[in-house]
Amino acid sequence: MSRLDLSGLRARPAQVWGAVRLVPLVRAEPITDLRLHRELYEDGPLTVRGERGTAYTAYVPHGFVANWTGDGSPAAAYGSQLSDERGPVVCAPLHLPRKLVQRRRGKEAGTEAGKGPGKGKAAGGPSGGLRFLPLHLALDGYLALHFGGPSIVWEEWTRRAVRDGLSPRAERAYRGEAVPGLDDALRVFEIHPGQCGVLVYVADALAAAFVVPHPDDYRALHPSLLQDLYGELMYQYALYGGPMPEFTARIAAEYVTSLAELRSAAERRQQEWESQHAVLMAGELLDESYEVRQAYRMGRFRLSRFLPPFALHRTQHIGETITDGKGRVAYLKTFRLTDKQVRRGHVLHRLAAHDWHVGRTAEAMGISGPELVRRVTHLGFEGLLERSVERPAKGRG
Repeated sequence: MSRLDLSGLRARPAQVWGAVRLVPLVRAEPITDLRLHRELYEDGPLTVRGERGTAYTAYVPHGFVANWTGDGSPAAAYGSQLSDERGPVVCAPLHLPRKLVQRRRGKEAGTEAGKGPGKGKAAGGPSGGLRFLPLHLALDGYLALHFGGPSIVWEEWTRRAVRDGLSPRAERAYRGEAVPGLDDALRVFEIHPGQCGVLVYVADALAAAFVVPHPDDYRALHPSLLQDLYGELMYQYALYGGPMPEFTARIAAEYVTSLAELRSAAERRQQEWESQHAVLMAGELLDESYEVRQAYRMGRFRLSRFLPPFALHRTQHIGETITDGKGRVAYLKTFRLTDKQVRRGHVLHRLAAHDWHVGRTAEAMGISGPELVRRVTHLGFEGLLERSVERPAKGRG
């Protein structure tokens, strides 16, 4: 378990449009040996065949390409060598390739290698390109949570549950352009000098965090927030939430007698805003401990996804990161789970920890077996239980 390390990033005063509040994040020193840019896919929904006659279908509005160089040069060649110590690839679909994380190769790599001052190996070290789908890596990790189902055929579980697991699972999300007010906020608000990220709040609830290595990357990817995924709760907050108040800084004029004192007072107010924001607004994201699973290694950087502990009655986020050798975040994208999604993860975690035995799991949770069965049924996993297991009557919570 680990926490997100956003050292090197500083919050700037928020900008408010209706129910949407955007908090810019700036870097004093941009990361130059890792760059991101956007890649569009225009073929609509894509399907990749799986095992046992199954298939995975997803609409892919855009993908990200991560480029890195060994000497810190801002330009990089695609398709060049990766580190020999790169980690395992998580198998999942992409546009024609069969992975959510895909190294760029072939003719496409040769074409791009001729661009910019850092061509191929002349850039001074191993370099390469990696493309992945924003948030799909994190969502795939959540949807695949204990996907195999029970490993032992307890009497409560059907043999289909053991044979086929929890498939299929589906979750509902909204594209950013469907969230009322978000498109106007992104269009109207200014991009700060040095801005490398943004925290998106809807009705002062943290909807998403987005961080990139370099200010040029953020300017290029700023519009992509409209193609990202947001939870149903954020859509409802934006639809029904009223305008949020702006947090303004006040400086007492009677204590200012020179420009130097005015500048000093303004800097103190800015520092107060940063500390208050970290404690009051972003604490739910930064104070949580996450289970991190590495998906790919590229030089000194690691592409990983993270899952929360699925603690009840707490706001929980899933997401993906690219971190450097010291664990500091170079890229970050998060998705806020609904209360029901958190409950699903909580019950699945508890069942898996006790080998899917209903009696032992219920005892560990401090509830009765029928109550656990009721929760499993309410969360949409009723079809995995034997018919002989006592179920609650229809209409019960």
